[in-house]
Amino acid sequence: PHMIAAAEAGADMLGMVFVPTVRRYIEPDAAKELATSFRDKGHALSLVGLFADQPVDEVNEVVTLVGLDMVQLCGDEPIGYWSKATVPILKVVHVLSVPKERTTARNDVMKDVHFRLQAIDESGHIAVLDRQSDTQPGGLGETFDWSIAQEMADRGHRFLLAGGLTSENVGQAIESTQPYGVDVSSGVETDGAKDIEKIQAFIAEAKRNSLA
Repeated sequence: PHMIAAAEAGADMLGMVFVPTVRRYIEPDAAKELATSFRDKGHALSLVGLFADQPVDEVNEVVTLVGLDMVQLCGDEPIGYWSKATVPILKVVHVLSVPKERTTARNDVMKDVHFRLQAIDESGHIAVLDRQSDTQPGGLGETFDWSIAQEMADRGHRFLLAGGLTSENVGQAIESTQPYGVDVSSGVETDGAKDIEKIQAFIAEAKRNSLA
């Protein structure tokens, strides 16, 4: 039901998690059934599969089985890996959270993010900026320093903004960073489950603000 609610509210993409160690993991066969049912109802938005440091052949098999339109790579997949994927890529760039007063460390983070985004841009893919976690590939539900994202936008980089977004802060996030789009998961959940009202509120608020 939450997939249909997101589609009807105006979402452009829907994600399915295929990382076995992550709470939101879905078996590929189950995902295929969901995707088929979803398509049969006439919904045409892009289905995105989330993976992290998995063999590219395995990723491509799931893409074919489920009928995914894109993949989001959440691990440390190198540039050579990207070109082997059979569909377009969203590549997550994890942003280290550094206090603003630590100027040197923050500048190092800025340089690293810029370098990574440049490689993604030149490869024709789209980046996803998310907060760095030492324990899991995304899904922390925590924001990072948006001024870093703002700086990347000022440098002409195209990216989706993720990390700790909710209907309460997505408008400010869009205004501050001018992203290509926004990515949400835990921000539209209640007690670990997707909440249709939160999904609708988030999308409405995002649409209300001008996405690039």
